[in-house]
Amino acid sequence: MAAAGTDWDLISSYAGLLSLACISIYAGSHGSLSKRSTRQPGSEPEEEEEEEVDRLSSQDAYLFPVIGSVVLFGLYLIVKYYGKEWITWLLQWYFTIAGVGSVGKSLISLSRWTVGDVRWKAFDNIQLMVLKGPRELLSLSLRTPSLFLIPAGSIPSVLYTFGGNATRRSALLTDILALSFSHNALSLLKLDSFKTGCVLLSGLFLYDIWWVFGTEVMVKVATNLDVPIKLLWPKSVTFATERGFTMLGLGDIVIPGMFVATALRYDYHRASKQQSSSRVVKTYFYGTLFAYAAGLTTTMSVMHFFRKAQPALLYLSPACIISFFLIALSRGELHDAWSWSDELEDNDKSKATVASDANGKPGKQPTAEELAQELADEDVPDLIPAVPSQDGPEEASESAQKKKRSKKKRN
Repeated sequence: MAAAGTDWDLISSYAGLLSLACISIYAGSHGSLSKRSTRQPGSEPEEEEEEEVDRLSSQDAYLFPVIGSVVLFGLYLIVKYYGKEWITWLLQWYFTIAGVGSVGKSLISLSRWTVGDVRWKAFDNIQLMVLKGPRELLSLSLRTPSLFLIPAGSIPSVLYTFGGNATRRSALLTDILALSFSHNALSLLKLDSFKTGCVLLSGLFLYDIWWVFGTEVMVKVATNLDVPIKLLWPKSVTFATERGFTMLGLGDIVIPGMFVATALRYDYHRASKQQSSSRVVKTYFYGTLFAYAAGLTTTMSVMHFFRKAQPALLYLSPACIISFFLIALSRGELHDAWSWSDELEDNDKSKATVASDANGKPGKQPTAEELAQELADEDVPDLIPAVPSQDGPEEASESAQKKKRSKKKRN
């Protein structure tokens, strides 16, 4: 009897949302890896195409729930007293424009992953610059496929905005835009340490409980604003939409997802210290990702049985934090993991990068004599370089003076 009453349509909807969320975090976490962190020990440095990233510090993490509360309550007041139409229209246009770049960048990342770095770098590199006199206003470096992928990224946004109400509410278009926002947020927004991650998750744990259980604010805003900042899945095995959709906000993906991405970067940090092995054992990454999936499953189960909206971070935050501590304690690495800083490591690796020649191969450092000869050939007056060499700085200076006098005699 119990089996006959099982709502497989709803269960399939929960499973679909869970899959989309985990896939998004998996892809975004790997997108957050810098090229330096994935380079194998002893390998030659390749052409770097690093993105500018933003890192959250502990100070930012303390402020995050406060800023989030102000924004959320502001949206609630607007919806309650002025209606949802104009704020929805404004936000839809904002996310439509942002969606063009977001989907385009996601397509570029997907294409690069599909063909591989070697083939991707074989495409011509096109430099686009916008100048105002001698001042450079904008500079872009694109591979030729990007010239087609970026315009293709505008298709979901155009259909979402101009396709009418039925198309706008399409789960497919909403999910495409939302997944691209999630992927880029996880790739470009990083926590600087596990400590910051624990502060952020703890603060938003209290934030979610208050705004969901304590007030109607969260539910009212989430159900009234029709913008692509949520994942949707039809409540039907056949994807019929008559019963509506189950929904998961992007905040419940991106916030814990940043913590999971931090765990992946720490796994690569651990692997970089083991010079004898090139294999990366992703213990922390898979442990926290599994904990996220378990926490989200618990959220859906409680929501299903009590038929009431649940603050997902009530379950996701403890799951991710506890999994990290359990793994670190079991491996005896708690002190190292807790004191590790992703930002400091990236800076150290950047400073240690070997100089490369024009062909992208490791360049040979010039000797003191070679530097002195270059300066002498340029006829730079009264400039004697104090370049350290194997013979010491005094010998290098004498060599520079002799070569400079020789140059003048020839002239």
